[in-house]
Amino acid sequence: MCGRRLLPVVGQPQPERADAARNRQKIIEVAARMIAEHGADELSLDEVARVAGVGVGTVYRRFGDRGGLVYALIDEQERRFQTAFFSGPPPLGPGAPAAERITAFLYALVDRIVAQQGLFLLLDKGDKAQRFGGPYQVHHVHLAGLIAQACPRADATYLADALLAQANACLIAFQQEQRAMTHEQIKARLAWLAETVIRGQEQGR
Repeated sequence: MCGRRLLPVVGQPQPERADAARNRQKIIEVAARMIAEHGADELSLDEVARVAGVGVGTVYRRFGDRGGLVYALIDEQERRFQTAFFSGPPPLGPGAPAAERITAFLYALVDRIVAQQGLFLLLDKGDKAQRFGGPYQVHHVHLAGLIAQACPRADATYLADALLAQANACLIAFQQEQRAMTHEQIKARLAWLAETVIRGQEQGR
């Protein structure tokens, strides 16, 4: 089982000068406002720099690329989510049977992705390091740990990947737009899938 320590999305930040911290916050606020007004697909680091009144080099040095800025934008909510499943009340947090926690986690994960769907879509469309780093890595470690508890003989690493593959922003958006599935229907189908997999593994012991 993974530890209860929070796993940061982009690593522990280095100490910043006051002016650097102000610039970082300004950039994040401008980017968040631009996404709210124009959508995540239109996010441009050059335009963020112009609106924030900072040099383009400042944005690229601080965040590296658009993926780095996206990580920063989702970081606060992601840390709250991690706190909830590592140390919050059950069934999402500790204290409930592993099978119940798996269902609760997948429900909460879909909610989490839908809440910032545009940003997660950008991550899903990024390179593999972005797609399978950051939040995905933390979610996988946690889910695999729960699966190992519920099904000790199962390949928890693979099953965690398989379940998380059904809970990504691109697929959820497709299901909503092309399958006419509601948010609640997506969660219910994913929970059914997880329960079926776990039950099958238990019967195969």
